[in-house]
Amino acid sequence: MGNVMIEIERKFLVNSNAFKDEAFKKTNIIQGFLNTDKERTVRVRLKGAKGFITVKGLSSIGGLSRFEWEKEISKTDAEALLKLCEKGIIDKIRYEVKVGKHIFEVDEFFGDNRGLIIAEVELNSETETLVKPKWLGQEVTGDIKYYNSQLSKHPFNTWK
Repeated sequence: MGNVMIEIERKFLVNSNAFKDEAFKKTNIIQGFLNTDKERTVRVRLKGAKGFITVKGLSSIGGLSRFEWEKEISKTDAEALLKLCEKGIIDKIRYEVKVGKHIFEVDEFFGDNRGLIIAEVELNSETETLVKPKWLGQEVTGDIKYYNSQLSKHPFNTWK
């Protein structure tokens, strides 16, 4: 049985590498998309030695929340499904950084998205207050071009 939840998260650009010294965990992630339809994105992910398949629904107005279903699958299954994915595999390292009572997931991208670093933080409510670390830059919540499903099609190195 997969986990079903409504995810509330905010996304930010990152303005320095200072977060790396504060990270308590670092994981390699390779992911692809079987489907990038904005109403039902289907993602395959290899996170360290574990595989996952995730279905995400349409974002709310403002982009703060969206439906998400995720199920762990074997590494072998994930590797096989990655071969079926649309063009544009995402390769990144995720750093987890505790700031106040929240954990920021900071993704440093490689390949065609090299140079892009995005921080995400999950909230319990849309109005919850947040301690912002010094390395946190401009907020990009709801800006679709920063979604991984879009980065796979229109990578950072093609932006003007």
